[in-house]
Amino acid sequence: MIKTAFNSVHAHVILYPRLSIFITVLLFIQLLVLFISRVPPVSLPIRPSTQTPAAPSECGSGRVYVYELPTMFNEDLVGSCDDLDPWHWQCGVASNGGYGRSAAEYAGTVPESLLPAWYRTNQFSSEIIYHNRMLNYKCRTMEAESATAFYIPFYAGLAVGKYLFSNHTAEERDWHCEMLLKWVHEQPYWKRSNGSDHFIVLGRITWDFRRLTDPEKLWGSSFLNMPLMQNVTRLTIERAPGDYYDVGVPYPIGFHPHSDNDVSQWQSFVRTRNRTSLYSFVGASRGDTKNDFRGFLLSHCRNESDTCRVVDCAVTQCSNGSSAILEAQLASEFCLQPRGDSFTRRSVFDCMVAGSVPVFFWKRTAYDQYEWFLPVEPESYSVFIDYSDVLNGTSIWGVLGGYSKEEVRRMRERVIDCIPRIVYAKPSAGLENIRDAFDIAVDGVLRRFKERRQIADENGLQL
Repeated sequence: MIKTAFNSVHAHVILYPRLSIFITVLLFIQLLVLFISRVPPVSLPIRPSTQTPAAPSECGSGRVYVYELPTMFNEDLVGSCDDLDPWHWQCGVASNGGYGRSAAEYAGTVPESLLPAWYRTNQFSSEIIYHNRMLNYKCRTMEAESATAFYIPFYAGLAVGKYLFSNHTAEERDWHCEMLLKWVHEQPYWKRSNGSDHFIVLGRITWDFRRLTDPEKLWGSSFLNMPLMQNVTRLTIERAPGDYYDVGVPYPIGFHPHSDNDVSQWQSFVRTRNRTSLYSFVGASRGDTKNDFRGFLLSHCRNESDTCRVVDCAVTQCSNGSSAILEAQLASEFCLQPRGDSFTRRSVFDCMVAGSVPVFFWKRTAYDQYEWFLPVEPESYSVFIDYSDVLNGTSIWGVLGGYSKEEVRRMRERVIDCIPRIVYAKPSAGLENIRDAFDIAVDGVLRRFKERRQIADENGLQL
């Protein structure tokens, strides 16, 4: 019987050689795909840091070990603009280490000496920025055994971003996340702590990784709902209130100082600006949203053109910043900051870097998001007006116009003091003596892990 089958196959090969080659190649590809899907990817050799390791006294909270992941989990995801969302608002993610192209169009708006520090940075680029900075972090260790924290450089935002704006299945949205957790779960230091001393940076808001089980809710991935992620600390541009493991970090914006002098020079520039408008608003209406508050503010500002400068993002391209946005905020005492498509928005940080005092309408837009980076007393650097009060007749002009020049000056000074804490410096090793948002975030993680380890050791507990 076997001989008969062999003779039959042999005859087909002779009669149809091209068809036989095609079938053979097809079978080989199927076997290769099956093999790849079942075998965890192999990681590459660890890239050494080009930064001289810091002295022990500079790393009092410990050191970070950076996993060298297979490139399918980071570098391969960067790709090109063509495979991302239809509006291309992620195009800037890939270029220049996440900082984006130089913002030459800001010439004439910012001091000439500071123009090289301005870029067209995409708001979803923090995964790439943090990864590049971490490779040269002064408290990075190449010895995993001596690490206090373990950094997982997975570009989860880019992984899910490829599938957000088209008809993809839940399985496709979760595939990279599941493969990543399969890989990291096999690492000995993960097994030692069950991931409790591991952290990750998420370049999108936390809700993009918390897809519900309801089949109607198809947005995003379920990455943060997966069991293996429950002990991992996540640095994300918008956190979930009450989730201890979510830590809110500033959105990346266009200012990336190259030196301490860049920071102080910019602070002096915004401190001495002649601000001719009481307040500004940057945004677009959402016609499909019930009780669209941003649309309300747009109409309000158009009616109050003597006191409010408006940049309508339906007309001006706002996604990666523009000179029109910066000019409006540099010319305004206050900037209106309603919630965005979620509770937070990049514009909060654009506004503050311009030295304008933010006006919030929801407390979740900043107050319980960025505790590591902003002052503890919200009233010291911002104004809060409940959105429902505005809709019921409270005058924005009346509230803001009621502050004296001295009160505005004091708030602005607190905003200016915050600038280095909410920007990401351009040098791969950070600034000389100033701590930027990256330094504060990573120091905060190390401090949290060290304190948790001390408490566990004192009480004979295992993390």
